[in-house]
Amino acid sequence: MDTLDPITVEVLWTRLISVIDEAALALHRTSFSTVVRESHDYTCMVLAPDGQSVAQATRSIPSFIGTLPMSVRAFLVKYPAETLRPGDVIISNDPWIGTGHLPDLTIAAPIFHGATLVGFAGAIAHMADIGGRRRAPDNKDIYEEGLQIPILKLYEAGQRNETLNDIIRQNVRVPDEVSGDIHAMVGACQRMGTGITDLLAEYHMADMWGLANRITDLTEQAMRRAIEQIPDGTYDSITKIDSFDSSLPLEMHCRMDVRGDELLVDFAGTSPQNPSPLNSVLGYTQAYSTYALKCVLLPDVPNNEGNFRPISITAPEGCFLNPAYPAAVEARATVGHYCTSAVFNTLAKALPEKVPAESGIPLHGFAMSGWNEERPFSTIFFFNGGQGARPDQDGISTLSFPTNVSTTPVEVLERGVPVRILDKSYLPGSGGTGKYRGGLGQRVEMEITAARPVTLVVLSQRLNFPPVGRNGGANGSLERILVNEREVEGGLPFRLNQGDVITLELPGGGGFGAPEERSQELRDADIRDGLA
Repeated sequence: MDTLDPITVEVLWTRLISVIDEAALALHRTSFSTVVRESHDYTCMVLAPDGQSVAQATRSIPSFIGTLPMSVRAFLVKYPAETLRPGDVIISNDPWIGTGHLPDLTIAAPIFHGATLVGFAGAIAHMADIGGRRRAPDNKDIYEEGLQIPILKLYEAGQRNETLNDIIRQNVRVPDEVSGDIHAMVGACQRMGTGITDLLAEYHMADMWGLANRITDLTEQAMRRAIEQIPDGTYDSITKIDSFDSSLPLEMHCRMDVRGDELLVDFAGTSPQNPSPLNSVLGYTQAYSTYALKCVLLPDVPNNEGNFRPISITAPEGCFLNPAYPAAVEARATVGHYCTSAVFNTLAKALPEKVPAESGIPLHGFAMSGWNEERPFSTIFFFNGGQGARPDQDGISTLSFPTNVSTTPVEVLERGVPVRILDKSYLPGSGGTGKYRGGLGQRVEMEITAARPVTLVVLSQRLNFPPVGRNGGANGSLERILVNEREVEGGLPFRLNQGDVITLELPGGGGFGAPEERSQELRDADIRDGLA
């Protein structure tokens, strides 16, 4: 592989991606829940025999990309490679070796080429339900948050673990949706396995090691060159975010040390873990911190293990970015998404003209459960704030960042959940002004139509700390939540009755550059399109 010319490496790389994309499409099309089928909250990946990431589907969740290799390495500790057989499928939702909270199931299946283990097919998907108290902001530990699945075999030599399957179905509110999505994940892994073995056979390769090492080494070299463009030094920032359990904010202290072609991010000084679910396990913290660096330094090179080798992300055990078991972690995205902001705010001190303004994060997931006519339902659906303005153009309105989960379409939402969407529109003026304007947030107003009460959870943020503008740009707007036109905070689950109306106003992103530098053409366009 070291002697392969660049064109052949590129051909093999794109073939590899196409195999994984086909598997991801199969997962998408055969899934049961709207959170997978409509919100695209899943990832497929091929990994080397030691768990190193090689390639992922084109459309993948950044946190899943960062945590799936860690999960497979943990799987290999319990089930060493020499004990695995064709048809095995390993599963877990342990937050501390996975994506950071229980609703995300991680599975991996060994890929054999002949008698040789050549890699793993991995998939992660967010389940519609995992039991527990459904994202309740007042959860105090993980035992309240749902079913914990340790590292187990879901399939052994092709035979399904019926006991485990029965336990999962018994502990979730919508067993058919959850089981259907798990089957879709297993099918996607089978599709990846077949595609990889066909590729190896076509090119007469005994295994994937050569190709994997070639790809990851090239990526590592590119990342090291990108880090070398940052002036050596130590940079730091403090990012404040809302907490659920007190009037005091949570603080993220971020220090970045750049030395040559290596970079360290350390969150020492960050607030302690708290008794609410606003805790992000270290793997999730690392995933979104690395992703932020990649967005600025190396956006055009695909993700794989090579991106991570020159970068180290640390956080003291016991802070809310590295909590100790059995901390509540259901709202890990609500704080973990801010790792991108913390890294951006720090990196901007070294590269002020390259780092975007803060976005209207975090992604807002509504968790709703109850009865729809005579059937129980449990689902999660997503809406987004505005993206921060970029150094050379406006931020995109209502775009999910840093995750890339899709907004649930109104038609799908109204068909599957007892709600009526009364309004879904841009919030004019919510994006911070500047040479480039922050993307707009949105207003979502929905009426409950269920005859029986429903429980709705909104893990709110940006109630006190708006998305910060960059280089003289203005801040984006704050979030507002209203129930029946009365402003409330999202610190507790809402129990809503038929006819109740909940309104969410999501923040726009911060602006970039001084507002007086904005061109007249862009000012006129803002007024014409009603965005100002």
